[in-house]
Amino acid sequence: MAGRTFDWKEELGRFLKPFLAQLGHKARRQMCPLYVLGLIGPGDRKSIQPMAERLAAGDYDQLHHFIAAGVWDSKPVEAELLVQADKLVGGRDAVLVIDDTAIPKKGPHSVGVAAQYASGLGKTANCQTLVSLTLARGEVPVTLALRLFLPESWTGDRARLDRVGVPVDYRAPRTKPELALVEIDRAIAAGVRFGCVVADAGYGLSAPFRQGLTARKLAWAVGIPRHLKVYPADVQMIWPIAKRGRPRQRHVPDILSMPAEEILTKAKWHTISWRTGTKGKLKARFAAVRVRVADGPPQRIRDKGQQHLPGDEAWLIGEHRMSGEKKYYLANLSFKTDLRTLAATIKARWICEQAHQQLKEELGLDHFEGRSWQGLHRHALMTMIAYAFLQHCRLKTTKREKKNQRAAASADIARRAPSNPRTDRSTTTATMSVLQKMDLQRTAA
Repeated sequence: MAGRTFDWKEELGRFLKPFLAQLGHKARRQMCPLYVLGLIGPGDRKSIQPMAERLAAGDYDQLHHFIAAGVWDSKPVEAELLVQADKLVGGRDAVLVIDDTAIPKKGPHSVGVAAQYASGLGKTANCQTLVSLTLARGEVPVTLALRLFLPESWTGDRARLDRVGVPVDYRAPRTKPELALVEIDRAIAAGVRFGCVVADAGYGLSAPFRQGLTARKLAWAVGIPRHLKVYPADVQMIWPIAKRGRPRQRHVPDILSMPAEEILTKAKWHTISWRTGTKGKLKARFAAVRVRVADGPPQRIRDKGQQHLPGDEAWLIGEHRMSGEKKYYLANLSFKTDLRTLAATIKARWICEQAHQQLKEELGLDHFEGRSWQGLHRHALMTMIAYAFLQHCRLKTTKREKKNQRAAASADIARRAPSNPRTDRSTTTATMSVLQKMDLQRTAA
């Protein structure tokens, strides 16, 4: 309201109360707001020492102890983040985006660091990889989880795991899709509401991941490689006729599976626009057909050796981008789902890339300089809490602007400027814009 002063630091104190209640000890309740404040505030480097120099001269040891060495359980705080994220953006129209993000590292000693493919860099690099879960609704993302993936070079070296304090529960080899399912279960147990899980081909190519989502009765839409095998939806299981020898004991499909790209060659393609971006409507050519995925039990078929039998029915979706790039997806959405809805659902994944970029560039996710499992995950947790707070401010500011616009319209509807439906979306797309609006210290609301 006009004339009322907004102090974002006071708002941060209110937002952090449920998190601080999970920390217990007084010293931890003091260090947590200080750490989050350092992540949000100005400064190019968001590691402990420069943050301490800017905000709490003489408190470096306490900040370091809080993140790297303090004996406290982060699980209750992680659980509270799920609750608060659901309050912000949870709902039937929300999506849960599964992805991973890489943190480049120079040395070999930080937990989980190895030469591995970094999707953000588009190449293999020496880095840590964090599996991420992002809840998003109305183009507003909130990161729920960041869990470190441990390559085989780590899980097979007990002494190395001991040195960086990897918990027993995380020492067994796990793929990134397996880690993602564990985190999804944690979100479901906390009551996080979402309508669909979306993921890129790094997760979508995993049959156990897709089947795991289906077993949890979740709707999903995932990227796949163009060569992933599928069957036409009308494939039939028949008894093969044996030319000699014993009669066959098992059914086989009446047609062989084929690559996803091949089955879409005769499909009808349509130009679809799924949302409006800063440069106008985003559009591409899409086609969708019903198929049965070749992820059933393996069985010898004719002279082709072991082949996977038809599994569940799903949508196979193709995308031809204006750049000439071609992408392919699977989705278990209802057979009644129209093509535009399918396109909008698979394209909803882009929001996590924005979240990853802002977590790094604005909040210093990749600035942690310690080597331990505990320190890395606590730092990541604080960046997620800081990010959730910024989204809280963003939504609150948008709500207040809408209220002021309605009040102005009621007072003088004839003089009201035409409303722009993209204004609210732009308010939600730059992490620091809210605090810049607030002048970092205060803003007349």
